Amino acid sequence: MNNATVAQRFGSIARPYVAVFDPALMAIVGSLGVIGLITLYSAGNAFPWRVTDQIRNFGFAFAALFIAANVRPQWLMRLALPVYVIGVGLLIATEFSGETVKGATRWLDIKVTRIQPSEIMKLGLPMMLAWYFHKREGALRGFDFLAAAVLVAVPVALILKQPDLGTAVLVLAAGVFVIFFAGLPWKWLAVMLVGGIAMLPVAWTFLHDYQRERVMTLIDPSTDPLGKGFHTLQAMIAIGSGGMFGKGWMQGTQAHLEFIPERTSDFIFAVYSEEFGLVGNVVLVLLFFALVWRSFAIAISAPTLFARLLAASIGLIMFTYAFVNMGMVSGILPVVGVPLPFISYGGTALVTLGMACGLLMAISAHRKLVQS
Repeated sequence: MNNATVAQRFGSIARPYVAVFDPALMAIVGSLGVIGLITLYSAGNAFPWRVTDQIRNFGFAFAALFIAANVRPQWLMRLALPVYVIGVGLLIATEFSGETVKGATRWLDIKVTRIQPSEIMKLGLPMMLAWYFHKREGALRGFDFLAAAVLVAVPVALILKQPDLGTAVLVLAAGVFVIFFAGLPWKWLAVMLVGGIAMLPVAWTFLHDYQRERVMTLIDPSTDPLGKGFHTLQAMIAIGSGGMFGKGWMQGTQAHLEFIPERTSDFIFAVYSEEFGLVGNVVLVLLFFALVWRSFAIAISAPTLFARLLAASIGLIMFTYAFVNMGMVSGILPVVGVPLPFISYGGTALVTLGMACGLLMAISAHRKLVQS
């Protein structure tokens, strides 16, 4: 058998698996990944191994994307309930036997490796809710929205208990998005908003001391410029000093003089803003909007309610990631430890995002199939 024949046979085998890739989505994610690696190289000049690690993380994320993209939506529906139940079970196990690091119990040792069960719920919860509303399609009642609220409240409460406010916000947002797209009446939404605002004083009493300090720092970071307000103030200085066109790649003084804490992870947006300025920020924001737009386009053409709800919620989850990170770095939201999608250093969140994009591609690739 000659080389040409081998290549043709390999191509015929691989073609169905590669055909599921959505070109527009791959281009957007690839662009964000390149920006992330370029920024990380500058931000992590004191940690050169982090660039190598991040390239490895992108490899794992691509593997997760590839696997998820080749799962048919029908199989995703069958996986929704088991993934949700397993995720909640692991969160309960973490509460009783998880590893505590820096006062937070977020990791579970399963002998082979350590896992963070809350990451599972970022996709497990919207899958579960999409499955539930799909099963109830055409017969939705008020009780169904209340049941969905309970499905959201259980994992969110367990994640808040760890405590992990940033992940809890993302999981809560994922659940609310699905419920909203499922047809939550506007008057119910208004009641929820008013009720949520009314409950803020009660919620304040349940916050940990460090969480209260973050809120107070948001109001006026200058009250403790060398302590609790240091992160926010230095990030704001970096963003402002970038001006219109930035100081140039590898020329950011705030980052290279080590004034920006966590500059390779949660606060990497400050490094990017200082070096690429307002123009760079506009490009980055447009890329995130393109990511959301493509998610909605996939949702609109999806053949089933399950696929539509899941695709639309994934798009808004991506938006929430970006909005919360940029908001906390620029001083308009409290610091809650949310990474910037495909930009911040880190493996767990990157694999989760890769899997989310894979689910979008699976829905897009099978959009012509009709659920039997």
